[in-house]
Amino acid sequence: QVQLVESGGGLVQAGESLRLSCAASESIFSFNAMGWYRQAPGKQRELVATITRAGFTNYADSVKGRFAISRDNAKNTVYLQMNSLKPEDTAVYYCNMITQWGHDYWGQGTQVTVSS
Repeated sequence: QVQLVESGGGLVQAGESLRLSCAASESIFSFNAMGWYRQAPGKQRELVATITRAGFTNYADSVKGRFAISRDNAKNTVYLQMNSLKPEDTAVYYCNMITQWGHDYWGQGTQVTVSS
């Protein structure tokens, strides 16, 4: 069982930046993929960004050019750098990791609130 602990959420003003972190309880070196998802009140959970074991990244159109996902295998951590934040980015952000065996794990979520 992989434990994921997210941090870095908070309240910021529009245009500011935040960096989310997701630390895994074991090595992520061989994990197939990692990603960030978000869920705003009254909406379905949506994909924000993913990164594969090979380092390929994918982003939702709404965050392209503003957000960047990265991974640090030595720290077993995946990051989401969020720049130029907008009020519509307000949501609970969840970390997701898929192991090399296809097991799917989620973090507990971290709140990001962007005021206008």
